[in-house]
Amino acid sequence: MENKYALLSNIDSPEDIKRLKPEQLVDLSAELRQYIIDIVSENPGHFASSLGVVELTIALHYVYNTPFDRIIWDVGHQAYGHKILTGRRDVFHTNRKYKGISGFPKRSESPYDAFGVGHSSTSISAALGMSVASRLKLENRKIVAVIGDGALTGGMAFEALNHGGSINPNMLVILNDNNISIDPSVGALKEYLLDITTSKTYNKIKDEVWDILGRIDRVGPKTRSLIQKLENAI
Repeated sequence: MENKYALLSNIDSPEDIKRLKPEQLVDLSAELRQYIIDIVSENPGHFASSLGVVELTIALHYVYNTPFDRIIWDVGHQAYGHKILTGRRDVFHTNRKYKGISGFPKRSESPYDAFGVGHSSTSISAALGMSVASRLKLENRKIVAVIGDGALTGGMAFEALNHGGSINPNMLVILNDNNISIDPSVGALKEYLLDITTSKTYNKIKDEVWDILGRIDRVGPKTRSLIQKLENAI
């Protein structure tokens, strides 16, 4: 591979990512994003959705023990970086081509593709089923579902959230809210999520509280860390 992929050229599995220092992950993110751009610009595919989760993809494979721990990508448009980092870098140019690799996660293609994706809104229910099975088999397997704001509007996603919220599964649901589905998102849920993330009052208060907590941290316990955990829990 070209010199501009100095780190990426040595990543054949998530185990290689784990050998990097945390500060190197920033450079790896830049290389992975550029690699997706270079390949997809010549071989068209789902472009922006995978570029938007480059850092998230690296972080998940860095933290979790994949493929034992499982990552479920809703719809699959977001999974290009995931494929490149899990042994398919050198064949990524065949993406969506005849006899090439699939444009979506495919279980027969790689053990890292935990769920075959053909439609939206299925990731949370799939992750929930895997989590329940893991609990019954005493495997202590961690499951992650990554779902976009467009896919979150599907009924199956809400059924899974309702069920999962009542049984406390060992799973994480990550909402990739980019205000886009096939077209710009519409509907009440979109407006609600947008209000939360763009409210001037909310963000002003958040920034001011964060600044105050930074001063407190210099003389006391790590209050910022505690508050961030509280916010994430809420």
